[in-house]
Amino acid sequence: MSSTIWAVLPPVIAIVLALITKEVYMSLMIGILSGALLYTQFHVISAVETTFTIMGDKIGGNADILIFLVLLGILVALITRSGASRAYGSWASRTIKNKKGALLATAGLGVLIFVDDYFNCLTVGTVMRPVTDRYKVNLAKLAYIIDSTAAPVCIIAPISSWAAAVGSSLPENSGIDGFSLFLSTIPFNLYALFTLAFVLYIVLMDKDFSKMKAYEEIEQSGTGGSAEEQEPVIGKGKVIDLVLPIAVLIISCILAMLYTGGILEGAGIVDAFANCSSARSLVLGSFFTLIFTFILYLPRKVISFSDFCECFVTGFKAMTSAIMILCLAWTLSGICSADYMNIGGFVSSVIGGNALVSVLLPALFFLVALGLAFATGTSWGTFGILIPIALAVFGDGAMLSVCVAAILSGAVCGDHISPISDTTILSSAGAQCKHIDHVSTQIPYAMTVAACCLTGFLVAGIFSNGYFGLLAGAAVLVIIFIVLAHRDNKNKIRI
Repeated sequence: MSSTIWAVLPPVIAIVLALITKEVYMSLMIGILSGALLYTQFHVISAVETTFTIMGDKIGGNADILIFLVLLGILVALITRSGASRAYGSWASRTIKNKKGALLATAGLGVLIFVDDYFNCLTVGTVMRPVTDRYKVNLAKLAYIIDSTAAPVCIIAPISSWAAAVGSSLPENSGIDGFSLFLSTIPFNLYALFTLAFVLYIVLMDKDFSKMKAYEEIEQSGTGGSAEEQEPVIGKGKVIDLVLPIAVLIISCILAMLYTGGILEGAGIVDAFANCSSARSLVLGSFFTLIFTFILYLPRKVISFSDFCECFVTGFKAMTSAIMILCLAWTLSGICSADYMNIGGFVSSVIGGNALVSVLLPALFFLVALGLAFATGTSWGTFGILIPIALAVFGDGAMLSVCVAAILSGAVCGDHISPISDTTILSSAGAQCKHIDHVSTQIPYAMTVAACCLTGFLVAGIFSNGYFGLLAGAAVLVIIFIVLAHRDNKNKIRI
């Protein structure tokens, strides 16, 4: 059943069950076990053994990310308990005068932290949540803005862990410079560009729709309650006690990326970012930030030593949900990998059979990348499967950049809407929003942008010109903006 249509079944089961039952843990576990049963031809003991073999390998391979989550959870607990978050919220409420300003500040910070999406998701939520809470921004909307300024920003930022992932997806003997190819895709990465424009429109015009609008109405009525339990405030922290640790975290993570990328061995800045171990860098950055916070807080008696130590347990507890979902999502991705059900092999065979339909290839690559990333919860794995196929079809021709951009767009879109995506999970954790609330409110927004992208890639394929596709997709997006504004005006007239 490997490399066949059955390979699609495990992630479909997990995703459908999660959306129907709203029980993410059990849905993921059932999806994993179904894949293991298919792989072992329904030998129950072997299926269970396979499940936990994959889980052990995935947890071991991603240990740095889990350590980073725990260290960041401790740091968040410290900042909250010290009173620094409360002080920052009070200061920001005097500087940021309304809800729109709070949302713009959140989006702006998300754009500024372009180095890594994991770091982006958790840092933006930590810094901006006190402000957005004050202006009654519902947690699902906060999670959407965090998610929409994480991967979509990283995938068009030349200095980021994502640029390295794209470059590493090229075969070693391709003769094409991965970084140059990445740069050439930026103007045609429609999902990233249109998502940022969509976020800006939603914030500036306050035009929510679908489930997000319902959540907004609940929040404004004061009956919303999807937040996690808040850490009690004990210390007498000031704004500086939040700003300095976050600044040190950002600087130390960037320096750690340069270090792990070989800057001390003579590598250039771009090469160092391209070759860095982003997960290990985040661990190093967060560890040194924790030491800095200890030195900043304890001598000034911002928080007592016993309270500081208590935050270790509190921070770990706060990240338990995200860690559990990530471990299960990684395991599901593992059962779909080339070593087991090989969903990528199935997709490759489907795409290979359609290689002659050159006009439709950009749109086809976009849709397949979207579906693959949605089913597996990983953008980077999708890059690795589809970019070599695009290279085989187009070589180094003019349409290669457009098709690779279509793959990147589809992968980020599928990752964006997938309940088992790590960035979706971390955005929920950063906003302290219930995960299924974030998923269900984000999908209508993401699919609206996806429709614009599909139009753009169809036009790009027909005219063999990426810029025509960019203009066509942008035109559809503008029409959607006009329709949303017109519909709201009609509703106001009826009222």
